[in-house]
Amino acid sequence: MRTGITGGIGSGKSYVCRLLKERGIRVYDCDSEAKRLMVSSPTLRRKLTRLIGPETYIRTKATGSRKTEYQLNKPVIARFLMSSPENAKALEAIVHPAVIEDYLNSNIEWVESAILFESGLNSFVDRIVVVTAPEEVRIARIIERDGISRDKALEWINHQLPQDYLVSHADHIIKNDGETPLLPQIDQLLN
Repeated sequence: MRTGITGGIGSGKSYVCRLLKERGIRVYDCDSEAKRLMVSSPTLRRKLTRLIGPETYIRTKATGSRKTEYQLNKPVIARFLMSSPENAKALEAIVHPAVIEDYLNSNIEWVESAILFESGLNSFVDRIVVVTAPEEVRIARIIERDGISRDKALEWINHQLPQDYLVSHADHIIKNDGETPLLPQIDQLLN
């Protein structure tokens, strides 16, 4: 049974996934795998370079090797993404299908994705777990983790699907408010 784990920024879904991993559950992390694929896949590199430009990647030679290594040029990609919603959609149209395909071929049943619905990945899972937290808790977590202002944290929260939407599509909810114990909720999920 494929299980998708999602939740808004600052909800603590990554922390919940770490607790699952401590229990021996393998969880495919879409964020880190997308970054890996964007560097390691020649097809994705070609498509992204065509879309964004030749400065999309920083190329270096591996130490003691002739092999070229690639690094994402994050400021260039960030500028491209921020310049228009169309640019973000064009990038997503390249990256999301590659991540979904990689997940489906991974033989991992659990998947963590902040954009489970936006990417279409929800269509490939059998159940959806949503990690929730009150907005003020989320804001505090984001500010502490990323060292940004309250206004910026709110902007990031408001850029995502509302928590109510996620909850209305959930098969299981994990309340991560900093007060309700998580381990019994995870045990209930696994049972």
